[in-house]
Amino acid sequence: MVDHLESLLLVALLGVAIWPLSLDALGLYESQRRRSIVQVAARIGVALALAAVVLNLAVAVILPSVGPAFATVAVALQFALIASSRIAIHAGLRVARMLGRNYRHVLIVGSGPRARLAASLIDEHPAWGQRVVGLLDEYDTPVDASFIGVPIHKLQELPNLMRRVVIDEVIVACPRSMLSAIAPAIATCAAVGIPVTMLSDVFGDLMPQPRVAEFGMHPALSFAVVHHSRAALLFKRFMDVICATALLLLLSPVLAIAAIAIKLDSAGPVLFRQKRCGLNGRHFNVLKLRSMYLDAEKRRAELAALNEMDGPVFKIRNDPRITPVGRLLRRLSIDELPQLWNVVRGEMSLVGPRPPIPGEVDEYDVRQRRRLSMRPGITCLWQVEGRNTIGFTEWVQLDLAYIDRWSLLLDIKILLRTLPAVVRGTGAS
Repeated sequence: MVDHLESLLLVALLGVAIWPLSLDALGLYESQRRRSIVQVAARIGVALALAAVVLNLAVAVILPSVGPAFATVAVALQFALIASSRIAIHAGLRVARMLGRNYRHVLIVGSGPRARLAASLIDEHPAWGQRVVGLLDEYDTPVDASFIGVPIHKLQELPNLMRRVVIDEVIVACPRSMLSAIAPAIATCAAVGIPVTMLSDVFGDLMPQPRVAEFGMHPALSFAVVHHSRAALLFKRFMDVICATALLLLLSPVLAIAAIAIKLDSAGPVLFRQKRCGLNGRHFNVLKLRSMYLDAEKRRAELAALNEMDGPVFKIRNDPRITPVGRLLRRLSIDELPQLWNVVRGEMSLVGPRPPIPGEVDEYDVRQRRRLSMRPGITCLWQVEGRNTIGFTEWVQLDLAYIDRWSLLLDIKILLRTLPAVVRGTGAS
């Protein structure tokens, strides 16, 4: 009886594991934004076939006395649950995008017939949730007259344009003759970390490793410096929400005591809101417990000469603007705890590059902007490697190394190293 139960559990575990592997193999953990419900359902159907074959083989080997009916019923039930939930989510997202939510900003390279095709496909598919924010070309006026009125920028303006406009994807839809001219634009996108989808059928060796994608019915290649697993990123987001919510509840007494101390220590609100740059340069208000006097922002200019950090970062070890209570909160990183709410809202992650101030980002060079290509976090390699004792150049290198090497295991390692670093107050000021 025990052996039979162990075999049954082994089959059950295999049944649980085979679905994520099948879905991932068919690209169903990637963005389904430009796939129809029928296309998604068809891929889930193929995943069903794979799961059915594997589970039937497993039952035949491990539990031959059970028969094929058991595996068939198990796979059918799993398929019903997975297919209904995924199709419902996909349909819900399509409705939300058609209502103007969950959309992405798209920049099109080119202004001729191919670019018009790309723009038309976006217009014809509001469920994709994409908006064309402008065109890039060699000219001041579009080649296709129907683009009159659409913002058009010269190719060399791309770095400056990225500073002013949020861009989630660049679609290259230009003739072969422009290949050499657009190479710098492709390189800029690669340096910043913005994915590129190229509709051209000519490819050189200047681009990052491509991934096969689809643009409507047209084959395309998606270029990104690093291709992170969609399944792993989804799990990262799931754990962010669960852990951040639990920590907010667990640390609520600490936050309450800190709030009282702040009110007794100096005049002003308990919370400090500051505009920061998130994923791909999106602006959001980061939350912190106030650790400075109310006139801190006004006094920054007069203290500029005391800045101890190189690059576009302002840090002073013994900053006179910090309150006595604020100094303790900073040393223990308690002032950062409200950012757990930013994590729950999806603006931040538990682990990721620290979100910079927009004014600092304006001074970044092109390659430094790639640190914005991943959701910012409360802690990161910089936090555990020395914080303010590390120069800006090394700080950026650590962030880019994190993005390039990212994995769930790396996040866990950083989280485990964060608590000792906070207790020691390593580099805090």
